[in-house]
Amino acid sequence: MCGICGIVYQDRARAVAPEFVHQMVRVIHHRGPDDTGVWTHANVGLGQARLAIIDLSPLGHQPMTNEDGSVWITFNGEIYNFPELRDELVQKGHTFRSHSDTEAIIHLWEEFGERCVERLRGMFAFALWDDKRQTLFLARDREGKKPLFYAALPDRLLFGSEIKAILQDPDFKRVPDLQAIQHYLAFQSVPAPFCAFQGIQKLPPAHTLLLKDGQTRLRRYWKLSYQNPLRLDTAAAVADTQVEIIERLREAVRIRLMSDVPLGAFLSGGIDSSIIVALMAGLMDRPVKTFSIGFAEDEYNELPYARMVAERYGTEHHEFIVTPDAQAIFPELVWHYNEPFADSSAIPTYYVSKMARQFVTVVLSGDGGDENFAGYPRYRFEPATRVWRIASLARRLLRPDHTARAFMADGDWRGTFRRLKDLDEKKLSYYYRISHFHELYQTQLYTPEFRQRLGAVCTIDWLLDKYRQSDAPDFLSATLDVDLGLYLPDTLMTKTDIAAMAHSLEVRAPLLDHELLQFVARIPAEWKLRAGESKFIFKKAVEPYLPADVIYRKKMGFGVPIDHWFRHELKEMMFDTLLSARALQRGYFRRAYIENILNRHVAGETWQYLIWNLLMLELWHLMFIDETLPIPAAHAATQG
Repeated sequence: MCGICGIVYQDRARAVAPEFVHQMVRVIHHRGPDDTGVWTHANVGLGQARLAIIDLSPLGHQPMTNEDGSVWITFNGEIYNFPELRDELVQKGHTFRSHSDTEAIIHLWEEFGERCVERLRGMFAFALWDDKRQTLFLARDREGKKPLFYAALPDRLLFGSEIKAILQDPDFKRVPDLQAIQHYLAFQSVPAPFCAFQGIQKLPPAHTLLLKDGQTRLRRYWKLSYQNPLRLDTAAAVADTQVEIIERLREAVRIRLMSDVPLGAFLSGGIDSSIIVALMAGLMDRPVKTFSIGFAEDEYNELPYARMVAERYGTEHHEFIVTPDAQAIFPELVWHYNEPFADSSAIPTYYVSKMARQFVTVVLSGDGGDENFAGYPRYRFEPATRVWRIASLARRLLRPDHTARAFMADGDWRGTFRRLKDLDEKKLSYYYRISHFHELYQTQLYTPEFRQRLGAVCTIDWLLDKYRQSDAPDFLSATLDVDLGLYLPDTLMTKTDIAAMAHSLEVRAPLLDHELLQFVARIPAEWKLRAGESKFIFKKAVEPYLPADVIYRKKMGFGVPIDHWFRHELKEMMFDTLLSARALQRGYFRRAYIENILNRHVAGETWQYLIWNLLMLELWHLMFIDETLPIPAAHAATQG
């Protein structure tokens, strides 16, 4: 696990300054404090901040090269099948000098070229330079566990694990991308390939990018398929499938225990992290180190359930109670996330990562269980009265009366609502369930000027495109596929990667093993959500391993009591930040609407998620665009 960065000039006669690459590495040093590496050659520079996990010797140093120095790589992640790949490549005549998984990728490139990524089982983002072919090759893993950003400027291409590495280029102008902000306001994170900064893009999950002769080519190399469903028409077939779920998950856990440094697990008290801990306990010859976060507010506190699992499996258990410290945590979150990011569970994830890093360098997590097995309450598609109200409002907005004109004043909303009114009810329902500022809120939030600057952008189009890409045979499976391609990489994986790597902690997710994903996708939807019971077949599969109180309790998620905080500890900050002259002068939002939702929340209504969304957006502007919010002192020295 590391931080990677680099630059390639189109002009081969223009030499890369090593100090510039060193500066790119310095700002992502937290991702890999064990070693620093920079390689430059003519118009190419690669950088690495290394967190040493496999092969702690100097032979694991990066950037790493092949035998003749013609291929160089900087790599972030873990390849769990590299021992098998190594044996295969040795038989083909390749020579290895280290015991690192990184070296296997170099030889796979020599053997298979761009298709090398199809052989990898793990999480990864890497950049490889082939000097003979004068080619830069960027790649990102199938599920988007590891991030990779790039900026294709007229005369150069820059890339990095974090945006701030690219921002070290003094020629790069910091300008907000309004279309990305529009998507952020709806989805709580900026979806790939968009980025909050104009001129920067995310490499999407399961994609590679090839740069050659000044031209870039983007290629998708993997897509989850829901075809060829399993036949579960007998009790024996169901029982066999439950056993296979556990055995495949056990294998995914086993290969993720590979480490030359101390290892543990996040334990939330939910089903997913609990079964990971249970399987780890059966595979390890020492107690599992487990880490849990709790809150003073009982309705958000899952610690009692985490303790049940810790006691059952005799883990070495550690807990931490989160209390809000805005002065300390907000600048840290804004700095590390690089873009506006509105999933408030980043706070407990940040703190549990900080606690875990005191004891281990690697943890396993339960990420991915809900998207695999339909665990979120939003997957239950009961008669959607809310959707009917939305459709009714959409029809009302189409009438040429005074109220409609007030909603759509100076904005082209009529076409938007005509399209929403005619959409498939289930897709429209799902969009409104997962979105923060959807179009109905936008009509009241946006100033006419901001709406005009956005043009005809309609956020739901991005969701609908994900549905069109799915080959799922039913709506629930298609929705799981959409979440695995949108919510999981852009929000959940981003949250985990940034919060953990802020403390130099590697997180591995067995439930997102792509071979396990491919098997679970074949399980029919009616066995995932059955008679109103979410994760039905998964819950049956884990019954021998977990207490019933853990399996069948009401789902809490990784909730954060920001509703309480915005009425008490963070109330003053909320008003001061969102109603400041600087925030309003951006011209994005109407003061009256923001003031209204703040007051309504303080009075007892629940607007906390929308408020958090706006707050993180404004703080991002202050730190990264205006550069008036100070960088946390611990990181200020990394700046050029």
